[in-house]
Amino acid sequence: MAAGMASLLAPSFSRGADAPALKIASFRIDVSPPLGHPLCGGWIKPVVGTDDPLEAIGFILTGAGQPIVLCAVDWTGLLNEAHIAWRTAIARAAGTTPDRVAVQCVHQHNAPFVCLEAQKIVSQHADLPPVVFVDFFEDCVKRVEAAVAGAMKQLQPVTHIATSQAKVEKVAGNRRFVGPEGKIVDHRGSSSKVPRHWELPEGLIDPWMKTVALFHNDKKILSCHYYATHPMSYYGDGRLSSDFAGLARKRRQAEEPDCTHIYFTGCSGDVAAGKYNNGSPEARVQLTDRMYAAMVRSEAELSPQPITQAAWQTTPVHLPVREGLTEEGLLAKVADPKVVVAERNRCAMRLGWLRRNARKEPVILSALHVNQATLLHLPAECFVEYQLRAQAAAPDRFVATAAYGDGGSWYIPTEEAFPQGGYEVTVAFSNPETDQLLTSNFQQLVQKSGNSPS
Repeated sequence: MAAGMASLLAPSFSRGADAPALKIASFRIDVSPPLGHPLCGGWIKPVVGTDDPLEAIGFILTGAGQPIVLCAVDWTGLLNEAHIAWRTAIARAAGTTPDRVAVQCVHQHNAPFVCLEAQKIVSQHADLPPVVFVDFFEDCVKRVEAAVAGAMKQLQPVTHIATSQAKVEKVAGNRRFVGPEGKIVDHRGSSSKVPRHWELPEGLIDPWMKTVALFHNDKKILSCHYYATHPMSYYGDGRLSSDFAGLARKRRQAEEPDCTHIYFTGCSGDVAAGKYNNGSPEARVQLTDRMYAAMVRSEAELSPQPITQAAWQTTPVHLPVREGLTEEGLLAKVADPKVVVAERNRCAMRLGWLRRNARKEPVILSALHVNQATLLHLPAECFVEYQLRAQAAAPDRFVATAAYGDGGSWYIPTEEAFPQGGYEVTVAFSNPETDQLLTSNFQQLVQKSGNSPS
């Protein structure tokens, strides 16, 4: 790690007493943007209609120190100040601190991709589409704060936890194919109509749908599902949809209205559904069915155990900025009408990351430990290798990883991926040193099993 490029701050840790008196409440709001709102940061067709609404769903846990809040949002991403604004508002409503709030996006693409600094930058150029309607964003922040405040009045005891997993059949495949010379020779995206992409192997993935459920005695009141893949079957038509991951979650929710179901997307910067998805409406139905079936199989194996301990741990980290990114160069690209719109808006987001780092605002990694389960929260588009490393670092624990937290850094490839090249490396805002920094920090989080304070 180069001197001055990153710094590791001491982790903070708070522990509940043995057999803590925990309470829980869930909240949910509609976060569907209005007609005309930009999607995926402004470089695909804006909203023309809704196939199914986008939601933000979360829960508050009390009794293990100050309240803890986890939330999943059906948006492409929340970057920098936008992510901090959500966590700050939620913390205010829950009577806690922002570092005890984890907000993770599901990462559908027919959805908002919010960077407030980028919006300020593109608003100075009449020929660029907006990144986000700021009034819509602020309304969502106000409504999620109100929802959390209301949920705090509905807390109920939580006494048991159960974990399980089931294999997901024919959904995920790795996007990157490395040739004999160590370079990317093929790329398989979220969908493909190229038969070669269907025939190539799945490659490195995490095939498990993981479930962490909380109970009040024998009544299941919360079920969190985790799986690592880009959750898009098709997009770019301007029609809002929570897509196959959200549709599977909604089917489970309809079956169990008294239990809150939440879906978290794992580390899937290099994982998508292109092996099994030709981008058709029929494929969306098939992918939804497969995700739903895995959720059901996983939940069928749940065996509740009394909760004996609960703890929350955080590590703030300063992730380094990719070398070569400069204020002057990025502003020039944003202003250049010869550059395609997607790249101009992307450069505005890079500027947001650059300026955020100049302010030395850290990214917060966090983990919730309950008994032998660890719910790990990571930023941005981490490659699947990070999730697999987290599990390997604590083989005696059930580690469920949610990525797509603070999305400021965009893709986070592994160190080995950078010399290989490929799309993800090309557009990443991070650099190879990020790998060691991120990995060492989340390994500390998962290895602190909650048995003793740090």
